[in-house]
Amino acid sequence: MANLPNVVILGDYERALRRFSNWSKVDKHCHIAIHHEPLHDEALYEAVKDADVIVLVRDRIPFNEALIARLPKLKLFLFTGKRNGTLDTSALISRNIPIACTPGGPSKETTTELTWALILGASKHLVRQNSLLHSGGWRDELSVLPMLSGERLGMIGLGSIGSAVAKVGQAFGMEIVAWSPNMTTERAAAQNAKSVSLEELLKTSKVVSLHLVAGPKTKGLLGAEELAMMRSDALLANTSRSALIDTKALQDALAAGRPGQAAIDVFDMEPLPANDALRNTPNLLTTPHLGFVAEPVFAMFSKGIIDTLEAWLEQRPLPHPFEP
Repeated sequence: MANLPNVVILGDYERALRRFSNWSKVDKHCHIAIHHEPLHDEALYEAVKDADVIVLVRDRIPFNEALIARLPKLKLFLFTGKRNGTLDTSALISRNIPIACTPGGPSKETTTELTWALILGASKHLVRQNSLLHSGGWRDELSVLPMLSGERLGMIGLGSIGSAVAKVGQAFGMEIVAWSPNMTTERAAAQNAKSVSLEELLKTSKVVSLHLVAGPKTKGLLGAEELAMMRSDALLANTSRSALIDTKALQDALAAGRPGQAAIDVFDMEPLPANDALRNTPNLLTTPHLGFVAEPVFAMFSKGIIDTLEAWLEQRPLPHPFEP
């Protein structure tokens, strides 16, 4: 038993991975430690210092070159999903440490659903209406609700998730406009949308929804100047990446009333610190990064981890090797 490889799994906040697969084979041939709480700095190092295999749930736990250099026993690195924005893959590749991933599952579909849950929840003031009933009340001044039909939905990004979100907006009777760094009239028209400038989109849209990768051209895309362009009755939704918006500028903009509301699922620091001001911003609806957190997604994550570990133990080719 003493010579069994050490497998350390990080970021299983939901305690979900063991619920969806049969772990008996890898349990028999590995020492498995699953960490359910966030780990940082020396606590993270202590958890992984003797690991032969490290498994990450998405990009919840950053791994940089300095940390990887302190792990002499490491033989395999695995993360769930197809991308990881906080892992220094080049540091692993330079040491010839194999990197594997898992299928991502229907995370695009679940993110689309959550986007609309946030948009509808915020625009219809559902949290407040629920609280009124629980406290014995019935209606108040915010019970006269806005309607989305006939309004403009501004899509910042019109890829696979953005296009799906736009289709739902069309079903609600909204006019769809779109902008991205590479948007064209033809690409927008293919999704029954109109290509407009970012300025027009922000100034005229009732709902603005972000669906971009946070790259050099898009980090900090919405700062104080851009947010101030938005309508006082507008709603800004972000289920993509927090880096797209200047968080401090968003807090100031919400306090100033432009936009009137925001609904976000992603944060600069996750989990969001208990004392973070975003937790108590009145016109902000927040969820704890739930876009991809769904049963079928985690079932695929779990199976992918098992399949990879079994292949590695049996010295077979890894089923889903990472491709830089």
